Amino acid sequence: MSKRDYYDVLGVSRDASKDEIKKAYRKLAMKYHPDRNPDNKEAEAKFKEASEAADVLVTEEKKSRYDQFGHAGVDGQAGFGGGGGGFSAEFGDLGDIFGDIFGDILGGGGRRRGGQRSRGRAGNDLQMPIAVSFEEAAFGIEKNIELTRNISCDDCSGSGGKKGAQPITCTQCNGYGEVRRQQGFFTVASTCPVCHGSGQKISDPCNTCSGKGRKRKKVELAVKVPAGIDRGQRLKLSREGDAGENGGPAGDLYVVIDIKNHEIFERDGFDVYCTLPINFSQAALGASLSVPTLDGKVEVKIPEGTQSGKKMRLKGKGIQKLGGYGQGDEILVIHVETPSRLSSQQKKIFKELGELEDKESSNPMSRGFFDKVRDLFH
Repeated sequence: MSKRDYYDVLGVSRDASKDEIKKAYRKLAMKYHPDRNPDNKEAEAKFKEASEAADVLVTEEKKSRYDQFGHAGVDGQAGFGGGGGGFSAEFGDLGDIFGDIFGDILGGGGRRRGGQRSRGRAGNDLQMPIAVSFEEAAFGIEKNIELTRNISCDDCSGSGGKKGAQPITCTQCNGYGEVRRQQGFFTVASTCPVCHGSGQKISDPCNTCSGKGRKRKKVELAVKVPAGIDRGQRLKLSREGDAGENGGPAGDLYVVIDIKNHEIFERDGFDVYCTLPINFSQAALGASLSVPTLDGKVEVKIPEGTQSGKKMRLKGKGIQKLGGYGQGDEILVIHVETPSRLSSQQKKIFKELGELEDKESSNPMSRGFFDKVRDLFH
């Protein structure tokens, strides 16, 4: 069976860059890798075909011969070529891609750049919630938090062995830190399950940490909550997660912000909303009222004839924007209250007012509404 054109195999143009070729190959390799398609001969063949095409097209000398002579110029030169059916050459420029693919498929343990394996394992990232008040979120605050995390064992300095104890070579991987297995035509490497990639075992484990090199401990940390932070946002504390293993770096701690509800204010982004109740007289005649803001009370003039639901904006009286660039506004939402209990004198006054309103039709909204009703049914 004749071979397909290598450019068609990878789905790239003949003037594609090396990075474009690598990207196309990685996509196909991840899709058709034998570990993701066990016992699938068709996928195995496509993986082999894509690897052969990529090996030729990313190597300048091979690509030049292929562009000039076609398959005849590179037969037996590709990593999967020559009809032998097995892996027969180093992949050079594809080496980093293979390492990335193994890491994605096997969950780590792939080859590191420069050919060196990382002996240490990074600690886990941690996450915890923290509750702050409305004002604390608006103005910022420093709060102390407590959490329990893995720290490096003090007695063995994180080595996992008693003082003076020397590590021994792991018998499972013979010190390589990885184990290999045959998958179809390809050999796949994964992190050693016994030594977790270190290549060594503890000969005389530390009594405090049982050879783990880490122990659980409750710690207290100071967290700076910036002004303007909102509910659900996260603060990252680098290297404040679990301690790493075998000298690996510590993980990070993510603090998730929760904001307590306020009795008066509600928040929308950096704007603050406040419902302001006023009575009929204040709405009809206007009034000067003292209203609350995050900075204290301010005087606000309510104009005559103010309707319920009207919004008044107090510029710059909202929440400071993150980073200190500007400030939101406070929005007053007017609510005209209807009295639920009236004295006899109030009832008399409202009755007289109602009679005047019927005669003079001083309410523009109701007048317009009933005019529309009359036109609708007549």
